[in-house]
Amino acid sequence: MVDAIIWKGSHLELLDQRVLPFEESYVRCHTAQETAHAIRDMVVRGAPAIGVTAAYGIVLALKNDSSESSFLEACEVLGASRPTAVNLFDAIALMRTLLSPFDSGQAAATAEQVAIKYHRDDQNKNREIGRHGAGFLTGQRRVLTHCNTGSLATAGWGTALGIVRQLHAEGRLVEVVADETRPYLQGARLTVWECEKDQIPVKLVTDGMGGYLMTHKMVDCVIVGADRIAANGDAANKIGTFMLALAAKHHGLPFIVAAPTTTIDLNTPDGSKIPIEQRPSSEVTHVRGQTITGKTTEVYNPAFDVTPAALISAIVTENGVHTFPYHFGE
Repeated sequence: MVDAIIWKGSHLELLDQRVLPFEESYVRCHTAQETAHAIRDMVVRGAPAIGVTAAYGIVLALKNDSSESSFLEACEVLGASRPTAVNLFDAIALMRTLLSPFDSGQAAATAEQVAIKYHRDDQNKNREIGRHGAGFLTGQRRVLTHCNTGSLATAGWGTALGIVRQLHAEGRLVEVVADETRPYLQGARLTVWECEKDQIPVKLVTDGMGGYLMTHKMVDCVIVGADRIAANGDAANKIGTFMLALAAKHHGLPFIVAAPTTTIDLNTPDGSKIPIEQRPSSEVTHVRGQTITGKTTEVYNPAFDVTPAALISAIVTENGVHTFPYHFGE
């Protein structure tokens, strides 16, 4: 597996996912502001990975300035980086809790211990998600997945791709089919690269092929991640997920959402209350810096859509397999 987040004690190194699969390079962050910039610009992406990165960003702020004002500013700057991924706010809230009452003499050391544990805990949760999810799916499997949910999107192993890894380890994975995931191409650029690197059998398809693949029995389940799960089980994930859930429902195939419990937002009652990030139009009009549209083309580019809980066969967390109807808020 790839280490996408590396803590060096004095700085943070993030595998630059903007340039994969053509180049493997790391971006160094020395401040909370640099860390927030890396999150916002998608050097690092994926809800669990964003949470871990934000935790280290707070550590960097306190190593530079151990005052409470520095801590509060870091929380604000990092919290503004991306609005949908709830793990970001979970990490910040944990820091606020564990650093209270604030002690400037111990704040940096305490925050570092918290961040390292948060990082390690996410890795352990991913392993448990993999085991629970693979146990839910019997027999040999051809898995369709969307976006990237592996080592690159987490602290390691992965959520949806963690289930794929577990199936592969058990000798039950026939193939994982990754759709390209327009417009940022996380499936084409990241999931395929990650699977090939780990020798997991993978095939790339275009975003519009989901229904065709299901009709022709080329896949038998869909496994995706989530950036935020509401208390009722509605799940926000990369744009295009909702359409796959509808197609899976029509074909009677399992549609599984895999995420750690830190992705469940009990303060959000349902999907209509989940904030949806709007991304730059250039992600749609350009590919690798090259224009693919006219200069005056208008663009709408929400980063996520919300899949209603009734379309989700199971939500798999480190605690086990949850099935509809979901009652996370009770």
